[in-house]
Amino acid sequence: MTLNLLIAPDFAPERFAGWHMLNTLLQKKSGVHVHLLTPASAAEQAELIAAGKVDAVYANPFDAASMIRDAGYKAVARPIAKSDEMVIAAGAESALASIEDLKPGCTVALTDNKDVKLIGLRLLEAADLTEADIKWQVVDTYQAAARMAIKGEVDAAFFLAEAYHSLSRLTRSQLKPLIESKLADITHVLLVHPRIGEADTGKLLQALLALTGAADGQPVLDELGMSGGFEAMAEEDAEFMIDLMDTLLD
Repeated sequence: MTLNLLIAPDFAPERFAGWHMLNTLLQKKSGVHVHLLTPASAAEQAELIAAGKVDAVYANPFDAASMIRDAGYKAVARPIAKSDEMVIAAGAESALASIEDLKPGCTVALTDNKDVKLIGLRLLEAADLTEADIKWQVVDTYQAAARMAIKGEVDAAFFLAEAYHSLSRLTRSQLKPLIESKLADITHVLLVHPRIGEADTGKLLQALLALTGAADGQPVLDELGMSGGFEAMAEEDAEFMIDLMDTLLD
């Protein structure tokens, strides 16, 4: 049996090789044949999942919440000490000094990453802004969002914090962060479809957990920016995170 593992399309481009190395290691350590899927956009991810081609997903927390509740996916693992934070940034030459300087009618660039948008909107409550107060410019990549902010084509841009800090030094020098979230409890999650048997799920999970500190596994985790490795995720932990996402939606 081949297990199709999909990686959410919101990781930094330089992590791409790391995911392929992880995929190779998981196959070696678990004995399960794993095929890696790396969609280029949220739309492509949705198409693959809707077509029933995805057996396991490393999903962002927003997608994880809906997939657990609506499609019966089971959360099995999450990265240790690697929460999904977000950054709101403006161009370095912008007159904006803080999020409170953003006014109704402002323009914001962002990717189709719903959890980043939810967190950003919660942060913007401090500026008395709601979703309807903002003109949204949806782009395909965080690099595109950065370019728009730098050129002054938008007032600010939303970034997954890891993506922001992974931008080139030159790009970051032309941006200034207005705020970075500190939520801590929201993370990406490894989900497994209910059609995957407990035996294969168990093998995959044990292979993932065994990477930490291993001569072949730790360098891969470091490459992915997940030096702490992964931990098993209990059902109640997944429900707690879903409740947090619901709070952001309220």
